[in-house]
Amino acid sequence: MRRRHALAVAAAVLAAPDAHAQIQIKYPKGTKQRPVRFAAGDGTMLAGTLLLPLISEVQYVPGVVLVAGSGPTDRDGNNPLVPVRIDLLKQIAELLAGVGIASLRYDKRGIGASGRPDNAVTAQERFFTWENFVADVQAAHAELLRHNEIKPYATALLGHSEGALLSLAATAAMGKRAPYALVLASAPGLSLRTIVHTQIERNGPALLPGAERVMDAIQQTGQVPADAPPELRLIFPAYAGPFFKSVLTLDPAKIAASIDTPCLMLHGGADAQIVPLGDIQPLIDALRARDKPGEVLVAPLVSHNLKTVTGPNDPGFAGPIAPVIADKLSTWLTFVLGA
Repeated sequence: MRRRHALAVAAAVLAAPDAHAQIQIKYPKGTKQRPVRFAAGDGTMLAGTLLLPLISEVQYVPGVVLVAGSGPTDRDGNNPLVPVRIDLLKQIAELLAGVGIASLRYDKRGIGASGRPDNAVTAQERFFTWENFVADVQAAHAELLRHNEIKPYATALLGHSEGALLSLAATAAMGKRAPYALVLASAPGLSLRTIVHTQIERNGPALLPGAERVMDAIQQTGQVPADAPPELRLIFPAYAGPFFKSVLTLDPAKIAASIDTPCLMLHGGADAQIVPLGDIQPLIDALRARDKPGEVLVAPLVSHNLKTVTGPNDPGFAGPIAPVIADKLSTWLTFVLGA
């Protein structure tokens, strides 16, 4: 007999003597953590963490795949380019476990304990394609379903920033096999080219002509030009041509309009990267036009990383998830997934 069934029977037996008493079964509190490794579509091994609420010992639970944002961001939501721990995805996982929802978060390809390509630029170009990243999300969802604690009909994708775009694209690609719900956190509603243009224009306008030239070359050839300005190499590394060729003109609003998945959008009103409402309005309009469930929360004084900011100079990297975001996320997923 499986352990969950044995515990369920034991609970029923213990409750039986007083049939007239009001029975309150106390489910176990806490979590259990399980390391996972699974193969992506191209054979790359991805490493992650499955966090389960202990209630999964006695009943099936919903599950969510957490998808990290751009750059060298690991399964916990940390980036070596940021001098403090962000821990966004780890905090979301712990939040969800507290309301009875499991989560799988993973190191993106080339990051942390997941597989890496050879050093040759051509090998990196094949490895770091947009299509591979989208397929990785699908592989992570398949891995989530492989664990028998998970309700197969009550799963979701939750993507942060670029991870939200990957989650959108994966949902559309999965068709009838798509998860039941979708959470888009700090997601752009415009094409990446438009977002990059706006961010550089806002933060480093002198770099804009060079950036436009680089993006033109990528769209025409699929390659980052060899003479790209050094100060733009962090945005456009030499191997990222094929990746950007696929994603620069991707239209998130068009993808959102094509799917019938219940969707929650979460944004910080103090987000300095994806600025509400200008950068997200097309996505909101696309969700509103659908005849499907959808909600949007733009929370004041909340950063791109969904943390409370203390002032105009606070980037909002550290600290816990903003309470208003945590409350909305947990209550919405609990309701939609039936936790």
